[in-house]
Amino acid sequence: MISDSDFIKLPYTPDLTEGGIAYATRSLPHTYDRMGGSLYSRLRRIVGGVAVELAFRRYLNEQGTPFDVKGATPFTEPDRYDVALGGHRCDIKTYVTSKRNQISAMRRNPELVLHAPALIPEDQFFAANHTEQDLYLFAFLLGLTTNSPEDIQKAVTANQRTYLIHPLLEEWSHPQIWSPLGRLALKSECAAPIKVEIGGQDADRNFVTETLTLDPLTRIFAVNEYYSLAYIHVESIPEARVGIHSAAKGEIYLVQPQDWGNIWIYGMDIWLAGYMSHEEFRRKASAIFAGSRVFQYSKTQTKNLSVPVADLHSLEDLLERVKEWEIQRKSR
Repeated sequence: MISDSDFIKLPYTPDLTEGGIAYATRSLPHTYDRMGGSLYSRLRRIVGGVAVELAFRRYLNEQGTPFDVKGATPFTEPDRYDVALGGHRCDIKTYVTSKRNQISAMRRNPELVLHAPALIPEDQFFAANHTEQDLYLFAFLLGLTTNSPEDIQKAVTANQRTYLIHPLLEEWSHPQIWSPLGRLALKSECAAPIKVEIGGQDADRNFVTETLTLDPLTRIFAVNEYYSLAYIHVESIPEARVGIHSAAKGEIYLVQPQDWGNIWIYGMDIWLAGYMSHEEFRRKASAIFAGSRVFQYSKTQTKNLSVPVADLHSLEDLLERVKEWEIQRKSR
């Protein structure tokens, strides 16, 4: 059992969002979407999860706690684990909390989180790549997001940072047949020049990006040869359409002004709540069915297993045990 005094609260810095975006833009075509919602919501969840992982690694370094990231997930492969502590693989489950009233309530009364469920999607929990000794760490990221064009405009007006992106459809970002898209040509219908970044994979599945300046109504050709194209990124929302033509596909992909989303997370705090082993979680968990209202979500999109956050164990205790585990490992 834990209390709210056991929560480890970490500061949030913009570089955490930057790191999350770098991973999210590359991993989107290769991640399984069990949560539903828009592509931009999906990207923000990935950004938040990576941001918390990076913050946790930073905290471990500051505490002098040994860890490794040898199994950290490449962007083209399914999840394995985020960090390892004392030889135990750790999977960090992050819940991005972005509603202002909920953030205010949590800050006034952190005990509210103790009554929240620590959730793990059932299909993920029973995946074959887990062992009974694996650990689950549960975290809450308190931060605002922009979920509409109006929200984005408010952020721009307030001189807040944004990361505007359009993820391409699966036939472009994750094609069934691995073959070149042919020479890519981009064109803008905007009245003034705009700068765009595109990112995708080459023949060897390396991720490559490039930045192009599109003059009005002028075709500009990409330099790299792409076999997949994951996203287009712009610095501000174009007032007109932007198109990409693939010579191999023989078609034009058009992005309308309303088709851009902002995946920047305006993080405030990270709360590391607690942990539990895979084996103990299996024994204690109960089911929460899809469509249920829980602390983290107005409606769950998939069946989850859960235990109350209050039933988790203290992370401070875990970090002390890690030091003991490392001593035992080295003495063998």
